[in-house]
Amino acid sequence: MDVAIRVPLAGEIDELVALDYGIFGEPGYSVISLRQFFDLAGPLLQVAVHDGLVGYSLVLPSYDGVSGWFLACGVRSDWRGRGIGRALAVAALAATDASPVRTLRLTVEPANRAAIGLYESLGFVDDGMAADYFGAGGDRMVMRRHRPSS
Repeated sequence: MDVAIRVPLAGEIDELVALDYGIFGEPGYSVISLRQFFDLAGPLLQVAVHDGLVGYSLVLPSYDGVSGWFLACGVRSDWRGRGIGRALAVAALAATDASPVRTLRLTVEPANRAAIGLYESLGFVDDGMAADYFGAGGDRMVMRRHRPSS
């Protein structure tokens, strides 16, 4: 695979914004949002790199400090099918499990069977549907994972 998973550098924020837009389209995260996530997330923001950014993942803790949201996990379309999404998700969960966060939630497009299967294989379970989560017609499946007991 020859792809490195690591924390991004501050100088990569613009490239991260372009990557996010290329993966998720509109509305994507703005440069302001991703810069702030960079400042807040530490090791919970990771990128996949091969001659530039090819994917990224983002987890942010909630205010209570023991729950959080897996806000993004995406790979450029020309790099999909190579295990990079799984590698990013596994790295994100390892970083999360090393933090105080015990419960992690995420949302996923209900028709995205590949993503749902990946998340289920990593211990996420269906936590219900959220109608209009991203505005009218932007329904999302919510999934939840409790940190495994050590």
